Amino acid sequence: MVAGVCANRGIAHQTIPVSVSQDGNLSANARKERYRALGDWARREGIAAVATAHHADDLAETLLMRLNRGSGLKGLAAMRASRPMPMAADIGLVRPLLQWSRAELAAICDAEGLTPVIDPSNTDPRYDRARIRAAMAQANWLDPMRLAGSARHLRDAFDALEAVVDAEFSARVSLTADGETAAYNPQSQARAVRYRVLEKLFAQLGSAPRGGEIERLLGTLESGGVATLAGYRCAAHGPANAPEWRLTREGPRKSG
Repeated sequence: MVAGVCANRGIAHQTIPVSVSQDGNLSANARKERYRALGDWARREGIAAVATAHHADDLAETLLMRLNRGSGLKGLAAMRASRPMPMAADIGLVRPLLQWSRAELAAICDAEGLTPVIDPSNTDPRYDRARIRAAMAQANWLDPMRLAGSARHLRDAFDALEAVVDAEFSARVSLTADGETAAYNPQSQARAVRYRVLEKLFAQLGSAPRGGEIERLLGTLESGGVATLAGYRCAAHGPANAPEWRLTREGPRKSG
């Protein structure tokens, strides 16, 4: 369908086949492979950035999905209008339609005599987004544009938080070049800052624990305890008013 529309308007078009793993989260796997393929294509064509058609309703749906999962500020923040492309960080990703609603875009298509294709997965109740979309359609008191606006405000709040986190990380975290040990001397009393510092620290160590795991570790360290996470022994040392949280990589466990 897209190839036909482009051909009728003299627009260059390529269809890029991808292979998607059926293991795990199918939607997430497909998203990664789409971006990987788009990144490879952009490099071949000498293109610096790729535009996608994400719109305001996508922001609203994502916000409700993440709220339902109990996500923190990072998960609730709106997607950015521009950023490095996932799976292809050397290529830009731009989203020029985030201020437009699905209804407005559908009206533009209709005025041009175009009938958008409806992805079957968008109405498949096995997927979170499809269920949220169906619920929103039945709740006419929900305004997608206002929800999208809230997601943008949360993005602004997250960006402000990140500036504080970056300063705390730079001044209070140390880690060895081999990643065997790390230490964090928390200064900020804000749990959101401490949480994000720990999250970023594990990311630098090459791990990505779930949010709930980071939350439990934070509680343990704040109470002066010891825990293990992502292959590291994490222990609190020193007085409560000036603690040091140390992470030490665990060696291979002995069998028997």
